[in-house]
Amino acid sequence: MTTYKTLPWQPYPALADDERIARAQAFYERIRSRRTCRQISSQPVPRKVIEAAILAAGTAPSGANHQPWHFAVIGTAEMKRQVRLAAEEEERAFYAGKASAEWIAALEPLGTDADKPYLEHAPWLIVIFGQRRGGLYPGEKRQNYYVTESVGIATGLLLATLHEAGIATLTHTPNPMRFLNSMCARPGDEKPVMIVVAGGPGSVPGVITSTVLLVSLKEALRFVPLDASILGPVRLLLFGVILFIAVWVRRDTLFPKQRSV
Repeated sequence: MTTYKTLPWQPYPALADDERIARAQAFYERIRSRRTCRQISSQPVPRKVIEAAILAAGTAPSGANHQPWHFAVIGTAEMKRQVRLAAEEEERAFYAGKASAEWIAALEPLGTDADKPYLEHAPWLIVIFGQRRGGLYPGEKRQNYYVTESVGIATGLLLATLHEAGIATLTHTPNPMRFLNSMCARPGDEKPVMIVVAGGPGSVPGVITSTVLLVSLKEALRFVPLDASILGPVRLLLFGVILFIAVWVRRDTLFPKQRSV
């Protein structure tokens, strides 16, 4: 029978019950503020943050300790663009009739649609694959066990670590997701589970300010002293130029907040 070297047990620190309770409650207070964020800033996030989060995910328990997961990190603009285009194609089919009416109704309060700009604007996409076959050592192709459960636990640790680092996240699951295998050069026996979108949170005050400003400018143009036949087209043109500049130059917010990680 093949044996492998185990890691020595590292005893936990001896803590009084009050300290255990305090630590558990402190972590809960931090993690309870985690939210799914669809307004993710394009400001850069150090790759080392993503790498550390993946290392934390790799400490998750797994069936037979096979660790049946693979994390593919996408950070280039070209690759993120390709992911967005492919995902939005699947999403359009989903909203056009592939999804049941009950499913669409469940999503309605969230205000989601087929447009997924965060897939392109966020600094990092982490594509998580479940491995049906693998083993304890690289190159093995043995049966893996409890793949879904193992990958789910690892993903939870990934999200918790990113939250602890002040990184906003969103889990995205286009269906089907097989296009991710070819994009990430992963074998066919690996199943894409989800995309974790990661980056700094967008500035909510900035979004509100930009919206108020744009609406105010549109109304102010009504008072431009021009003939009515000319004013209408001019007003629409000026508003369109202002909107384009605001959205294109500062796509995340009109006044993005600088953050350090």
